[in-house]
Amino acid sequence: MDTGSGEACPFTFNFDPATFKVGDSVSYRVTGSLADFPFMGVLTEVHEDHVILASDPDDPKSRMRATRESRPVVAEADIC
Repeated sequence: MDTGSGEACPFTFNFDPATFKVGDSVSYRVTGSLADFPFMGVLTEVHEDHVILASDPDDPKSRMRATRESRPVVAEADIC
């Protein structure tokens, strides 16, 4: 994927919530004051109506609940 600067993005994201599986990298959004920033996480759990993602898959404290959509949304209050 081109980042707009002519450089390829070093990450491959899954943007299809119908095919989400544990281990997929996703681009996610955060509500509130961080709404304008993109974030990257790894899915650690996939449920019918939500996902659990981690900003650092090796750190259980970094897990957050998010919506199950093409770019999951995490509530700012849930940021780890």
